[in-house]
Amino acid sequence: MKYTFHKKHLEAFFWILAVILLAATNPEGSGHMSLCPLKNLGFSFCPGCGLGHSISWLFRGEFATSFHCHPFGIPAVVILLTRSYNLLKRDIHLSGKLI
Repeated sequence: MKYTFHKKHLEAFFWILAVILLAATNPEGSGHMSLCPLKNLGFSFCPGCGLGHSISWLFRGEFATSFHCHPFGIPAVVILLTRSYNLLKRDIHLSGKLI
């Protein structure tokens, strides 16, 4: 069985890892370094701020809190996981054997 790495696999694994790491973060924690470029440049408003907390609350089953942190947190997870699945589905059979 031969496995060939494609660039699309890297993108899929990046998105899957990002969702897993966001799911594992503590949304109640504070004092962490921000990766937000707008916040780091001193802007007080960023349309994406709260998205990570939203995803973290989502995986804890707190849907209302997730939506309150950012209304696009739930759709973001669906989009990222769907994108990852679509990138990988041609290369992986449902039986688990690689093409």
